[in-house]
Amino acid sequence: MSSIATIRELATRLFLACRVPQQDAVTAASVIVSAELRDIPSHGMLRLPDYVRMLQQGRINPAARPRVMHQTPSTALLDGDNGLGAVVSVKAMELAIEKAVRAGTGWVAVNNSNHFGIAAYYAMQALGHDMIGICMTNANPLVAPTFSAAGLLGTNPIAVAVPAGKQAPVVADFATASIARGKVDLLHRQGLPIREGFVQESSGMTSTDPGVLKRGGAIRPLGSSREFGSHKGYCLGAIVDLLSAVLSGANFGPFVPPSVAYLPLKEDLPGKGTGHFFGAMRIDAFRPASAFRDMMDQWISTLRQAKPARGEEKVLIPGDPERQAEARNSKGGIVLMENVKQEIARLCEETGVSCPW
Repeated sequence: MSSIATIRELATRLFLACRVPQQDAVTAASVIVSAELRDIPSHGMLRLPDYVRMLQQGRINPAARPRVMHQTPSTALLDGDNGLGAVVSVKAMELAIEKAVRAGTGWVAVNNSNHFGIAAYYAMQALGHDMIGICMTNANPLVAPTFSAAGLLGTNPIAVAVPAGKQAPVVADFATASIARGKVDLLHRQGLPIREGFVQESSGMTSTDPGVLKRGGAIRPLGSSREFGSHKGYCLGAIVDLLSAVLSGANFGPFVPPSVAYLPLKEDLPGKGTGHFFGAMRIDAFRPASAFRDMMDQWISTLRQAKPARGEEKVLIPGDPERQAEARNSKGGIVLMENVKQEIARLCEETGVSCPW
């Protein structure tokens, strides 16, 4: 069991050892800690070794300075300067919020960035401003469009955070694929099979081996197969790719640079880095905020009080499991997988950072 403070400090010190400025190191570590708190380890400390390796290899700019390339009162294009995705994304969402304060809504497209961790972190930045936050990103081409044998799109998550009144906010954060890549990695590291329907062999046939991605296999879209609506998951993933990459000038679909250190960078790419898209909507730009919050509370209560299906405990609201996990883990600490701890211990030894275990 590791305390939150221990994990935060360790991640910060490893980023600092890679010449990341203090405030940026703290920001990136906070996003990692948030993933662990919310029981999303696939985007937590598991990702830290790849971030460190890519910084060491010069594939991520440790001292990036994102800059606005074009803007209107309510929109902007941000060049991430090939920085850590978490650092770039926090600044992009701050810019979207600033624009929403003035114009009612703010929209920021980002290019030249990298893997940014959990999407909910950035969508939730808007909650404290009485705004709805929206975030999405494209990712490595590991998802096969419906009827495709090859991966051409990323898991391309979408996150939306909506404030309420007395109730906790609604926070939806989900991949548009049948499963997040990080969860496939977790199963592979644990030596466990994956349920049928989530991944497929390079031939297109379904597989239960999470290691299939290393053999040219792919993740299936949300819905798994055409029979169960995978074309809808494919459409969602395509929309994320269009808004994150084609709109921003980042690399789309099969050209997204790998976010793992062991895969080589591709050459002659059509765009710049990984792309994201952020939105902030001021509630009172549409209706009185108090009236909206009251109706949100009613909406949440209505769904939460729905009769559960047979065998189920209760109907959940988007964000309930993560919020409950955060409350629990904030007190009890985080359990890291042993092989993740070992890999981080090796990084600490290489970089001269003291390891807490």
